[in-house]
Amino acid sequence: MRLFIFLALIIAAIYSPVVIQAEEDEQESIIVEVEGDPEEHKEYLEIHHPFIDVVATYDILFNGLALQGNPRDLEKMESLEFIKAVHDVQTYEALPYKISEVPKKEDVVLPSQLNNTSYTGEGVKVAVIDTGIDHNHPDLEANYKQGYDLVDLDDDPMETVESQGMATLHGSHVSGIIAANGELQGVAPEADIYAYRALGPGGAGTSVQVIAAMEQAVKDEVDVMNLSLGNSVNGPDYPTSVAVNRAVELGIPVVIANGNSGPNNWTVGAPATATDALSVGASTNPMEIPYLQLAFDETIIPLQLMMGSVPWHLNRDYKVVDAVQESSLHGKIALIQRGETPFYELAKAAEEKGAEAVLIYNNEEDMMQGSIDNGQESIGIPVAFITKQEGEMLLEKIGQKSLYAETNYHEADTTIAPFSSRGPVTVNWDIKPDVLAPGTNIMSTVPGGYQALQGTSMAAPHVAGVIALIKEAHPDWTTRQIYGAIETTAQPLMTEEGGLLPPNEQGMGVIQPEEAIETNTIIHNPKVTFGKIETFHQTKDFEIKIENTSDKAQTYSFEIPKKQQGLVWHVPKTFTLEGKETKNLKIELSITSPLLEEGMHQGWLTLRQEDTSFQLPYLFINQATDNPKAMGFGFSLKAFSDDEYMYQLYVTDPTKRIEVELYDAQTLLFERTLLEIENLKIGMNEGEMEKSEIGKPGSYHAVITVYLEDGRKESYESPLFIE
Repeated sequence: MRLFIFLALIIAAIYSPVVIQAEEDEQESIIVEVEGDPEEHKEYLEIHHPFIDVVATYDILFNGLALQGNPRDLEKMESLEFIKAVHDVQTYEALPYKISEVPKKEDVVLPSQLNNTSYTGEGVKVAVIDTGIDHNHPDLEANYKQGYDLVDLDDDPMETVESQGMATLHGSHVSGIIAANGELQGVAPEADIYAYRALGPGGAGTSVQVIAAMEQAVKDEVDVMNLSLGNSVNGPDYPTSVAVNRAVELGIPVVIANGNSGPNNWTVGAPATATDALSVGASTNPMEIPYLQLAFDETIIPLQLMMGSVPWHLNRDYKVVDAVQESSLHGKIALIQRGETPFYELAKAAEEKGAEAVLIYNNEEDMMQGSIDNGQESIGIPVAFITKQEGEMLLEKIGQKSLYAETNYHEADTTIAPFSSRGPVTVNWDIKPDVLAPGTNIMSTVPGGYQALQGTSMAAPHVAGVIALIKEAHPDWTTRQIYGAIETTAQPLMTEEGGLLPPNEQGMGVIQPEEAIETNTIIHNPKVTFGKIETFHQTKDFEIKIENTSDKAQTYSFEIPKKQQGLVWHVPKTFTLEGKETKNLKIELSITSPLLEEGMHQGWLTLRQEDTSFQLPYLFINQATDNPKAMGFGFSLKAFSDDEYMYQLYVTDPTKRIEVELYDAQTLLFERTLLEIENLKIGMNEGEMEKSEIGKPGSYHAVITVYLEDGRKESYESPLFIE
């Protein structure tokens, strides 16, 4: 009996992949990577393996074949020398941020609200690479033109239904934001939808399915792609990121959700890390934000609702109690510390004991975004996350006397959503996201109706829709001009104190469609990245391009940045561009490393044109920073093998070796060392192991320890299940 090992990827939305063991007479679908010419290999298979159906060949973004056949016949593929890899392990997931209860009417955001132009995206072909689409939905059927299913390898990219596994709705929601045209209107209601089902049951699929979907979209000559999906690898050269860059080189804008793993830095994952992607974070709409005010106390506790929570609408004082110490929670707010038990189970147990609401406080210093949405019965009471410090403070007060708290609200302007993943990108230190778009309480189409969801998955299609509008308005613009117009005219978000939010949180700011279409200036490559400073004194330069899109001359000038110890700026002097003229400019920064703190440094440069100002973010790393040194550990049985396993690990810094140790998930006692890896390279590292080396099955905490070349070592944990 085969052993299957699945590494649970920790991203904003957590799905449980459904693995179906095919019977001998059933057809399976696989995608294989090959060396050499895929067309030649197709001819070989048709002659020598007639029972294998070659469904498609790929040679634009990667070399491969899509195959269908009986599992017994497909197993023979592994012995063929030209086949590099067989892909059937689920490693990519859609990124929804579900709301269990419809929010208040005034908090709902309709996609059409973003379109303040006269354009509709008429005739622009938008590819949605996702979980499929309910093309029978009355608001989608008119705009759906065609598609392809990279999971079942057929021409019907219908969403997964319950009979096939865990049902999906994500792709339909994304499609509706872009181009719904019925009772609900999308951003570009007359754009054409081309849907590609790259993610199957539960919203999971492989990187190669995603790349194959992108390749099919290129062959279908789409005008823009939307990918509201991702993984946890924060690196620029992951295979999907490379494919994204290649698609952009071919002239197709690619819009990607930045991820829902905020609010910590370094949480943006591939393929949003791709240099040439337009990566999108989520902004909030103005709303009332709940907080707790302790009775007879000035203490205020901010509340961060968990994914899947109903809104926090408590209308009177409630007693706050330690859930561990109380047998009944009727009429009370339950305080619970985060531990090994899943958030859903903690909240469900409190609800069953009668709790009015749940506060879960962290067991680590950093804040994080939690989820109680696991596809089971929804929880009917609000569940919020608070910091470790706030939880311990409440626990101390509970021990002293009865503690009551009242819910109050403050009006919040548009800002970045707490769940939105932050940059920058490791290795090349690019600023991500590129821009922000509405991502909270977005009402759109789902199979059988409508639903309000939130996440960067909802933000990205707003931008894809805006690109459709721009392509209608400026059909001759290049991808670089489209990107530049969107970024140049984005509105940076401010802090409550009046400063700008950091670049690695918001990129250029919130998109403005009308301004992007009508802009008379395009700044190409406006995010100024100087990379890592590794010597005592170093001078870095960065080139931007300014394009005057108007017919008349325009004069520009940079503000001289304020003097700061250790930094000397050289920015271009005042210059004039004639109508339709473009000019390349160099921004130079000299850095004396010892005069600055180690770590990430970022800020803003200001470019003025008459009464208009443009904010250009900059970023550099001084010596070292707190970025993750290794990530994306994966471990699985090799396709069609009973005794060979594959592992992969992404490394971001020069590393001597890595150890992976297993601890029992229940007792947390050390079990064994799974593997040691030496001679690692920066980027993806892959290898194989024999079954005899694996050890006994079970649930484990894998502790990955990275021994860096500079003598430091760092560790991180990841769940690992060996069945």
